[in-house]
Amino acid sequence: MRNSTAAKVWGRRGLLIALAAFAAGCQLRADELGGVSTKLPVTTHRAALASPPAPATIPDSLALTPIPLLAEVPDTLRQAIQQLHAALGPEAADLRPEVLEQACVGYLTLHPTGRIERAGLLAVADMDLPNTTPRLWVLDLRNGRVLHHSLVAHGEGSGKLRATRFSNLEKSACTSLGFYRTAGTYEGIHGYSRRIEGLDKGQNANAFDRYVVLHAADYASPKYIQQHGRLGYSRGCPALPPEQFKEIIASVRVGSMLLISGPGLASRWLDGRAAGKRFLARGWE
Repeated sequence: MRNSTAAKVWGRRGLLIALAAFAAGCQLRADELGGVSTKLPVTTHRAALASPPAPATIPDSLALTPIPLLAEVPDTLRQAIQQLHAALGPEAADLRPEVLEQACVGYLTLHPTGRIERAGLLAVADMDLPNTTPRLWVLDLRNGRVLHHSLVAHGEGSGKLRATRFSNLEKSACTSLGFYRTAGTYEGIHGYSRRIEGLDKGQNANAFDRYVVLHAADYASPKYIQQHGRLGYSRGCPALPPEQFKEIIASVRVGSMLLISGPGLASRWLDGRAAGKRFLARGWE
């Protein structure tokens, strides 16, 4: 009798654990809905069913990782990026010049390839900053303006206060570094969401298949920080505050560029020489 009772208790407990793991995911594929037929993805990963990743090996701290200046960036472009940073004003005070340089060089290198169709706009997230800091910016390059500045969450597998581990693997629950092209929007369980396509093979090329998207999350809000001392975690999505997500998602419409920067970023698009030639020919156009 005791064994039978214990089995029932553990059976119920196992079911509750499985349901909790299922609900924790950032997105769920439409083909996993048990017969529900829809062409639109419903936001929550199958990675939610994966085992928790190993804890980050880098100690959690507020010490940011130094970023070397990119090679072969012409002085004219570097000065233009410095002038842009100054023009962006106080809202860009926490946007490190080295991260802005990465974003601008990538934008200038990518735009003429046709992968980025929207000129004069870029979004950049510095995941090396603590998640209590607004670390996402949407920038108007032509007019030197910050269009949006907000908090953004990183993946559960990437670390605690700061993101220290990054992965392109489907079951990693990690944020993926690199350059992205924004794709279409849809209505999922998180509401209005936008797909993003990774442009860096080996770093973020699986993002679209992982259903890593821009969406709203209560755990990405100032209120959550007040209650818990930090943001919560996604399953790899750059999740946004409920108060700002609609405007941000609408502004980075199809064909815009997003850079998710962090320790270990390496990209073929960080080509200082190519970016310099493009800037001399077309400026930020």
